[in-house]
Amino acid sequence: MKAMIFAAGLGTRLAPFTSQAPKALVPLGGKPMLQRVAEKLIDAGATTIVVNVHHYADQVADFLKGLNGPGVKFIISEESKLLLETGGGLKKAACHLGGVGPVILHNADVLSDIDLGGMVRQHLSSGAMATLAVSRRTSTRYFLWDEGGRLGGWENRTTGERIRCKEHSKTALEPMAFSGIHVIDVGLFRHFPEADVFSINQVYLRLAATHPVIRYVHDHRFWADIGTPDKLRQAEQLYQRERERFEIK
Repeated sequence: MKAMIFAAGLGTRLAPFTSQAPKALVPLGGKPMLQRVAEKLIDAGATTIVVNVHHYADQVADFLKGLNGPGVKFIISEESKLLLETGGGLKKAACHLGGVGPVILHNADVLSDIDLGGMVRQHLSSGAMATLAVSRRTSTRYFLWDEGGRLGGWENRTTGERIRCKEHSKTALEPMAFSGIHVIDVGLFRHFPEADVFSINQVYLRLAATHPVIRYVHDHRFWADIGTPDKLRQAEQLYQRERERFEIK
């Protein structure tokens, strides 16, 4: 199975931790986040892992050399000249991710106890084009889901922006926060826009009208991101309380 770690973010909100290193290499529980995510993906069955890089790209590349192990191949997708966002980053890396089977996408700054194997199994049994990990937690941005668990829209409660798929214009939809982990079918690669820089959210919202984009609901109590110094401290506290949930046996 193949996977991709999104590790190209600038991490400006996490300063000063990212003043001399990329966010992906910020340690949590004594281990860089990139290593934690890679180990979780390998434990789920990933044998090829693409990592996109931009901010301090050379540090990420050097670190991955030390992670290479038997049966696992790491591939760098270079974005040093232009940050491509999630959709553009996936589009550039697609040449390394094609073939048969699903692809797991995972943000480098996310700590969770999500059962990736269970998520992949749900994705495969549903026949979905994409499966998004979500939870019922407070956020400023939400994907909107119908009662059958299919994507129906998106909203940003800070800006007031709201997008609804046409077939859900009058449907009651439940807001749930996205957790930075997705499983996609390789058929998604045929639906990229011509642009080089775009969010994968745009692709999901457009495809939801014609292809199943579904949710995988997890327990929000065992999820954290390290996007700011405060969030990093909270994630560290969560890890120390629940370390058994997060360590790969």
